[in-house]
Amino acid sequence: MYHLLNESPMLELCLSLLEEGVKQLDTYAPFPGKIHLEKAAQYCLGLLNLTLQKENLFMDILRESQLALIVTSLEQLLQGINPRTKKADHVVNIARYLCHGSANPELAFESSKILCCISCSSNIQVKLIGDFTQDQSISQKLMAGFVECLDNETTEEIINPFGELEVERKQGPIYHETRINILNLLITSLECSPPNLALYLLGYEFKKPVSTTNLQDPGVLGCPRTCLHAILNILENGTETRSGPRAVQQSPHLAELCYQVIYQLCACSDTSGPTMRYLRTSQDFLFSQLQHLPFSVKEHEIPALNQMSWLMKIASIELRVTSLNRQRSHTQRLLHLLLDDVPVKSYLADGEGGIEDESRSVSGFLHFDTASKVRRKILSILDSIDFSQEIPEPLQLDFFDRSQIEQVIANCENRSVRGPVICNVKHLHKVLVAEVNALQGMAAIGQRPLLMEEINTILQYVVERNKLLQCLYAKRHALESWRQLVEIILTACPQDLIQPEDRQLIIRDLLQDLHDKILNDDAAQELMPVVAGAVFTLTAHLSQAVRTEPKEPFAVPGHSHFVLMLDGSFAVPPGSEGMVVGFASIGDSSLHIILKKILDFILKTGGGFQRVRTHLYGALLYYLQIAQRPDEPETLEAAKKTMWERLTAPEDAFSKLQRENMAIIESYGSALMEVVCRDACDGHEIGRMLALALLDRIVSVDKQQQWLLYLSNSGYLKVLVESLADDDLKLQSLLTPQPPLLKALYTYESKMAFLTKVAKIQQGARELLRSGVIVRLAQCQVYDMRPEIDQQGIFGMREPPVFIPAPIERYRQILLPALQLCQIILTSSMAQHAQAAGQVLQFLISHSDTIQVILRCQEVSAGSLQELALLTGIISKAALPGVLGDYGLDTQDGMQIELQGHVGRFQRQCLGLLTRFGGSERLRLFKLQDDNVEGVKKRDEIELAMQQICANVMEYCQLLMMQSAPNFEHTVCLFTPSFSESISRDGPRQDSQPPVIPYWRLPGLGVIVYLLKQCANDFFNYYDSHRQGVSKLQNVEQLPPDEIKELCQSVMLAGVDKISTAQKYILAKRRLVKLINNRAKLLSLCCYIIETCLFILWRHLEHYLLRCIPADPQDSFLASRTPLKSRKLHDSCSSETRFDFRSSLSGMSQLDLDQIQNEASNSFGESLQKKLLDIESLYSKVRSRYTFIQALVRRIRGLLRISRT
Repeated sequence: MYHLLNESPMLELCLSLLEEGVKQLDTYAPFPGKIHLEKAAQYCLGLLNLTLQKENLFMDILRESQLALIVTSLEQLLQGINPRTKKADHVVNIARYLCHGSANPELAFESSKILCCISCSSNIQVKLIGDFTQDQSISQKLMAGFVECLDNETTEEIINPFGELEVERKQGPIYHETRINILNLLITSLECSPPNLALYLLGYEFKKPVSTTNLQDPGVLGCPRTCLHAILNILENGTETRSGPRAVQQSPHLAELCYQVIYQLCACSDTSGPTMRYLRTSQDFLFSQLQHLPFSVKEHEIPALNQMSWLMKIASIELRVTSLNRQRSHTQRLLHLLLDDVPVKSYLADGEGGIEDESRSVSGFLHFDTASKVRRKILSILDSIDFSQEIPEPLQLDFFDRSQIEQVIANCENRSVRGPVICNVKHLHKVLVAEVNALQGMAAIGQRPLLMEEINTILQYVVERNKLLQCLYAKRHALESWRQLVEIILTACPQDLIQPEDRQLIIRDLLQDLHDKILNDDAAQELMPVVAGAVFTLTAHLSQAVRTEPKEPFAVPGHSHFVLMLDGSFAVPPGSEGMVVGFASIGDSSLHIILKKILDFILKTGGGFQRVRTHLYGALLYYLQIAQRPDEPETLEAAKKTMWERLTAPEDAFSKLQRENMAIIESYGSALMEVVCRDACDGHEIGRMLALALLDRIVSVDKQQQWLLYLSNSGYLKVLVESLADDDLKLQSLLTPQPPLLKALYTYESKMAFLTKVAKIQQGARELLRSGVIVRLAQCQVYDMRPEIDQQGIFGMREPPVFIPAPIERYRQILLPALQLCQIILTSSMAQHAQAAGQVLQFLISHSDTIQVILRCQEVSAGSLQELALLTGIISKAALPGVLGDYGLDTQDGMQIELQGHVGRFQRQCLGLLTRFGGSERLRLFKLQDDNVEGVKKRDEIELAMQQICANVMEYCQLLMMQSAPNFEHTVCLFTPSFSESISRDGPRQDSQPPVIPYWRLPGLGVIVYLLKQCANDFFNYYDSHRQGVSKLQNVEQLPPDEIKELCQSVMLAGVDKISTAQKYILAKRRLVKLINNRAKLLSLCCYIIETCLFILWRHLEHYLLRCIPADPQDSFLASRTPLKSRKLHDSCSSETRFDFRSSLSGMSQLDLDQIQNEASNSFGESLQKKLLDIESLYSKVRSRYTFIQALVRRIRGLLRISRT
């Protein structure tokens, strides 16, 4: 070894012998001693081979021995200069022996083995290609030698072992092994970056960019026969017969490597274009190969599975590329072959189908006689993958310790080349024999035969185990390739090549077959992850196919609508609900079978396999989405039906399928509940998020509330609530400028979304209050860690972060779910409303500093307005006098005084918000956003949030008045009798910024009147916009292309030009539905604000004009126009906090009251009254109160006409 790893005379002699030998053989003439020279050359090549195999081990031993010897790897020595030719041609001389493969197969075999070994190092590839192509004649000879070796027709197992020539029987395996070595050389080289040896041998450009190669048949345009032609020839032999490619049957391992080389050429970005073009146009390779799938060779199961794997991967790439390049005929032809369930006609040799092939769609003959049906090829391929696997019997040992043997086996394991981790049997044998030899004593000698017999048993077990691992690896590989092919067919191929009903049938068949195979008791658990991934993809596409399927209801007199069941589609015409025949083309029963199989699969995973269940939870969510009613436009026509018509309307398809789905889920009982609830509380983050999402969906459709009951009784709900304390610490770390992973944030959001869904149910809100969820939120410190807002904001940065949001945005992602949960609990809890309001008030007080910052609203953005809208909604229901009364504390108690102080501050700040968002400053704030807001969506959010804030504050004022003074005799006045705000803002300078009233001073009634006018104007704008949206939705196809594109861009930021017209219409409808529903919400809010403003204005005017007794006319209260300060009236009889002016109004004269009446009359003029009455007549269609606005307007008008003389 030492002499062969140095430039020694021994190595020089070997190399000179090899050079002389190939020179003599190249003469192709007999000479004396030829046989001996061939033998010497064979021994030299064998020496070099052994050296290459053992050099790494030798170098390791040499390092450990610490001897002062220097050695060089043989790969580097072979790249040295030949002293006789003055060239680095040692490797070329070795490769030239391949040209004599027919006459001397042993020499060619040894040469190919050496080339295969040295090609593994990437740095030698460029050197090799330079040496091989330096001389044109030698380059041509080498190419011919490689091709000649590949063209040798031999089989792995000699078919006729009793052949006449003994020599042929011996040489057959050598020829075969040489071909295997050459293919391994190509595979190894292709894994290196270009230029590499494989590109030269396969006929690609290596001096110019590889992608410029133009592959041709041998002889065309001077193209030589290359290794690629030889490989294609091996695979094509026999494709014209029924039995399929001959190599698959006779040389399975060789065929497997050939398919792998083709796949690597197709998968590499440089070689993909030329290769696929050549295979498609000159060879029709893929179609001729795929039509013989599945390959079934029982004796060679592993190679057959690998062959199919590589071939399916090539098919996936071809379908993807032809779809992208819009080569529809090629794509369609392959889809027919894979998906049709009718016998496929023979296609023309040029790869083009006839006219009828072009016109028909995939599975176009599904409605023909079922007798002519055949199994779809994609399903036949799945059938050929046997999911069951025989497991070897466990070891029964008498002498060796079983645990130690398992440890030794594990130590001898190593990863095979491009394969699974298997045990090295030879190494294990050495270790065990050494152990036996180490035993001493007479007893050991006597038992040696028994020990050796047990070693044989162990080795036999390991061989079987290796085969098991290889078989499972091959099955997994084949299943992955099948899944990839199915995903490409469903995702990348043009949608219109498969009819919608056929797509559903294909997915149904695939799902049912996959489930049947994996749910079999003998199915190997190792295949579960791949199957679960495929189930997830297929269910997602099934959900999409069913939801986008056009539905034709039965003809209803007066209705001829074509209903598209997609988000953004029209509702079923009134009176035609439930008349759709079945929910999907495949029928409800097929959907139910799929649901049962998914649930069976979830239960089969047991306690482990949480990652597998993650895919299945995703699949189940997609399935349940099928029965989820899509977003429907709020057309304001809903109230045309009477309540009785709504109650007695037949059950529609969505409700029916939802009810049946829930019945199936409930039939699985607590076993399924236990698995999902356990995953929701513990385990991998993604698994927990999806389990929580699944619980969220099930709880929302579970009318019997069985799941909610189980969550409460089993303690899982309590565990989820208690885990918020653990989340608190993780979330605090996320508010740093450079946060760690955001996993904790996403898990928290999922958890809060589920708790919010639970809180929407009355029983759920009760259980959450009992679990102390709001108390737990009050204890969380993360809500107090509000980051400082950077005034320059994210726009001040040169490169804004793409994925990780700014700290303030992260904080909002944490705070908003907590505020939403509080708001929904307040809304849902009926009997326990006082208890809920008390706990929420405690939450607000615990985080009062944060609450004060939000209420000041120093930054106006979509996020800050959403915070404010939620917070004012909570305060309007929680910070009320009645809530303080429920604490039952003494009036002099310090805690009571502190609570009153907090509530008073909340009330003052909320009333102060009216001036900012209810007056003309709202317009100024809204205009400021025009420059900063990206997209229409944010603008819609801001507009909605501003109206919501005003509605919440007005609701709060109304509740304060009602709770503090339940009867009309004692009205609490929250607004001063000043209309100056309304009058000054109606003047010529509307755009001038009014002075902001500090939050500790109460606004006048002018703010209410101004808000009333503003909302009346907004209402008509929103109403017109809403009506236009509905009109556009009904005539989407007639809209101009530019408008369609604009609508699409607000949904899809990029790539609008690349999608089809049908998809553009779907996106446009989706955007229009959102716009219509947004306008409907705004109309509802405007109407509510108008009603509340009128009520408050009426109560105040009634008090000022009817119940206020004028004082001495000399003291004019309004003469000085000094701002009125609020006073907190501390009544000894009650512990309520009030904002009242009546004590300040004792100095009002008759003159002041007359002035109030005049100002009110001027502000509340005829034009405003007409607008308000028009609003009621327009909007009363969707309201139950027809004359509420009319009654209030009449009363206010009456008050203003009262003569006070």
